Amino acid sequence: MTRGKIKNHRVTNRHRVAWALPAIVAAQVGIGGLASAQQPAPAAKPSASPKPAASKPATSATPAAAAPSVPGAPQPTLLGQFGDWGAYAATPGGKKVCFALAKPANSSTSPPNRPRDPAYMFISSRPAEKVKDEVSIIFGYGLKPNADANIEVAGAYYTMYTQADGAWVKNAAEETRLVEAMRKGQDLTIKGMSAKGTASTDVYSLKGLPQALDRVGQECR
Repeated sequence: MTRGKIKNHRVTNRHRVAWALPAIVAAQVGIGGLASAQQPAPAAKPSASPKPAASKPATSATPAAAAPSVPGAPQPTLLGQFGDWGAYAATPGGKKVCFALAKPANSSTSPPNRPRDPAYMFISSRPAEKVKDEVSIIFGYGLKPNADANIEVAGAYYTMYTQADGAWVKNAAEETRLVEAMRKGQDLTIKGMSAKGTASTDVYSLKGLPQALDRVGQECR
């Protein structure tokens, strides 16, 4: 019972932070601007979107136009762009969070061309919680309940626990090994299944990830 309670508490903390990251990033640089941004953007202006963010689940990655309507959304600082990965720092709730972030280099669905919100992969560190290099993924759609997602990198496979549109490494003991494999790899593939039965395959380039993680580590020691 105690082990189960600890696991549930850890998962709750993971979800709380990972769900906040898409709104943080979207408010700062906007969809499509992650790779090109080289400096912090000015404070977000009020949204003119006819559909306020409150009408959507807080777990969804939303376009930049909707992000400013998130009350108190913290503005992250771009620490540097390294290849296909950006290194960022933010202070949601007064606690510092640093993360490396990338979007898929390649995405496909089966059946093809099914609509999705933008997908992201995060590797985050939270010094206040003694968390380092935690891997999480936002798929851009609601995942099939009780169905795992999978990461493949350098010929090894890692199972991801899923909830709503997010995924986290199921066996926390494997997380360090996964991050090390990502540091040495060229790309990785993530597969998931939507609640509507659509299979997705996302390929992420790992170019620049080691440098982005090193920068994150310097900022969030």
